[in-house]
Amino acid sequence: MTSDRSPSPAQPDLPGPRSPATPYRMTVTTTLTHSDAVALADQRLYAWLKQEGCDEPPPVSPAPAPLDAPAERLRLGDRILLDRDAGPLRTGSAGTAPPAGAGRYTRRRLRTPAPHGTHQLTLTLATAAEGPTWVRLEAEYHASDPGVRTPTKVPLPELARTLLPLLDATDGPAAVHDGPRVIRAEEVDALIDELCDPERRLPTVVASVPAHLDLDDWLAGTVRPLCHQLPGLATLYVLDPSARTEFNVALEYHSVYGGAVRTYLPEVDPASRHDGARHPVMPRRRIEEDLRRAAGLLAREPRRLAAELPLPEPLAAVPVLRVPPAARRPGSPPADRPAHEQQDRQEQQARADELQLIRHSLRHSRRREHLLRTESDEQYATLRHVGAQVRVLAGRLCAGGAAGPVRGAAECDGSAGGSKGSAPAGFDRSAPAAAALAGLAEEARAEEDDAPGTFAELMDRLPEFPLLSFTGDQKSALALDGLGTCAGWARLTWEGMTALQEYAVAAVRGDAGGDFKQWCEHTPPGCHHFPPRKAVRGESQTVFSHTKWKRERMLPVPECVDASRRAFMGAHLRIGGGRTAPRLHYLDDCSGSGRIYVGYIGLHLTNTRTN
Repeated sequence: MTSDRSPSPAQPDLPGPRSPATPYRMTVTTTLTHSDAVALADQRLYAWLKQEGCDEPPPVSPAPAPLDAPAERLRLGDRILLDRDAGPLRTGSAGTAPPAGAGRYTRRRLRTPAPHGTHQLTLTLATAAEGPTWVRLEAEYHASDPGVRTPTKVPLPELARTLLPLLDATDGPAAVHDGPRVIRAEEVDALIDELCDPERRLPTVVASVPAHLDLDDWLAGTVRPLCHQLPGLATLYVLDPSARTEFNVALEYHSVYGGAVRTYLPEVDPASRHDGARHPVMPRRRIEEDLRRAAGLLAREPRRLAAELPLPEPLAAVPVLRVPPAARRPGSPPADRPAHEQQDRQEQQARADELQLIRHSLRHSRRREHLLRTESDEQYATLRHVGAQVRVLAGRLCAGGAAGPVRGAAECDGSAGGSKGSAPAGFDRSAPAAAALAGLAEEARAEEDDAPGTFAELMDRLPEFPLLSFTGDQKSALALDGLGTCAGWARLTWEGMTALQEYAVAAVRGDAGGDFKQWCEHTPPGCHHFPPRKAVRGESQTVFSHTKWKRERMLPVPECVDASRRAFMGAHLRIGGGRTAPRLHYLDDCSGSGRIYVGYIGLHLTNTRTN
């Protein structure tokens, strides 16, 4: 049951490995009672089946099914099967009857034919003894042959669009609508509370409106088509001009403006600059270049999150579907069937429980990864500041003025004469040392503050790097200024180019001791340090072998470097965290023309993560 407005295009029957089609998974809550939610879901599902020309399923028997009874299987047409089951949630050990009031579930699984495989739609409703009713809708594609080329993802089920408004679906504190909702200035505080709420599971997508464009026109012509694949996967909002201003003032490190769209993952920390890099931004330029492709890219992170999140406890307590005996092991002797069925069901349940444990472990690991990445960024900021102090002191020493300041700084930390904490005889350490350290810190901060805060300023200051030649299009770099984390990206790009300049000076003399990656791993004293993990020697073999992706990295160079005036620039610097953050691509020609050519600064070029 997929949307006729977003069909899955037919794929040619081509051999070769291909990842399974990415499923659709929606998990929301409703304030409706369990029975009311089931009746509503059945009504919408059966209406769609009737519209498709299938036989109408008979009503569900009001009598409760026996404990551990198999699902009811209905054949509604050629290769169209509907399985229905219901019962108590699992508690305690397997095979024991759950206590009264432990909660219950209802499930519908529909299987319909598809090219080279089968579409499977599973709707599960689970209600614990206390709490709301959980609703989970899963749409999957099962290929009939692993060698057949399949769609990249399962289309959004039409049932999701029809159910969301009828269920009054929620995700923690947020209402889950089937389309984007406009936020006014007076609603900004409530939106920020939603973003920071620890109970939020779904990502929140917030769109901005470009200046001087009509809100309704932008909403209808751009935002709605862009969010077409997101119902049930994310909560969707559009900031009107007055709300955008208040929102960006309140969320300094998580802002969105200029027609960009930002995806806020769960657990937003508004006070953390480093947390801002965790929430991806899609700029207006990428949206307008190819709206359909941008919609697919925007839905990728919500789909990944929906697949990785652990199930809520009521849904995790739903037992695996028990297929009717007639559909199991038709060749096995009748006496052996119950034993085989019991064994199969136990194995399936064990796999489902193991998958839930894996989801919990993955969630913990991702949180740990984020924490370590934040600590690494903070340590790098400290390293930058200390490095600036080293360069200031080295500059004073070279200028011959190190006697006073260096002596004062050394004696202040107890390293010059006497034991730590005791001043040498006849030396007043309080005033000279404090003045020296204050001056040192001030000069170091001035050097750090000298880095440009925007890419427009960075482009204007390119002549400060005499051995670097920028041969690319400035538009891709300037477009980064419209994104929320542009200041940090501009500073990191400046630091990378500063390190490249210092490396080029040494490389031309033959003193670099290797390539730029090795330079970063063993940065000489007094030079700017750039993180080695952000310096990449080249692209993967997958990118190099892909004609279109390789062509994107064939960037301009002078004729003296290559007669075609193009060269492959696989070496690059990672600007910011994440595999899809901006990149700086360059060609090291220090051994030839004695220069480094920077051919691209901008958003990540196409690869397996961005395509």
